[in-house]
Amino acid sequence: IDDSMVQGQRIDDAAVTAMVAQADLIVAHNAGFDRPFVEGRWPVFAGKAWGCSFQGIDWKKEGSGSAKLEFLASERGWFYDAHRAQVDCHALLQVLASPLADGQTGLSRLLAGAGQTRYKLRATGAPFEAKDKLKSRGYRWDGEGRVWWCSLASDESLDAECAWLRAEVYGTRSARVQLEALNSLVQFSSRSGKLSERSL
Repeated sequence: IDDSMVQGQRIDDAAVTAMVAQADLIVAHNAGFDRPFVEGRWPVFAGKAWGCSFQGIDWKKEGSGSAKLEFLASERGWFYDAHRAQVDCHALLQVLASPLADGQTGLSRLLAGAGQTRYKLRATGAPFEAKDKLKSRGYRWDGEGRVWWCSLASDESLDAECAWLRAEVYGTRSARVQLEALNSLVQFSSRSGKLSERSL
């Protein structure tokens, strides 16, 4: 997209606000990018539940080689000019209307997960020598907070992860991890969820 493509164009803020006000759930393929961007311009988005088709479906587990929208569409035999908002939305609708491995559509999976609380677990005080284990387990390093963290999709996965941390990372050391509970009203936004700690 270059300047010539948007010259003389504008977005009708009132129309966007009216349309979004009617929505129960906003779905984006990269909600972690899209949500803060649109909330900065249109406050109506901040009061809405959000789902993310990129993170909310385990595409690798579903047999896809990538979670990129273009790849998911091409796997289903659809090809399109990417990075045009309306075309990208139609492509995402087609992908989400397709059945997953269990026969459920991607949209059904997202709707079912929208009401669930997700967790951001921070492995505070994890010993340095555990960094390779944490990284291979899918943890990410937060350089500013100087802590390894991961996202978890359910209470069950949170309990299992805490048990793994106790056994594989902290051992006999006393440990408290930080949890951030994220519901669909704050998930993918720049706002914090409910913070707590858990002793392991």
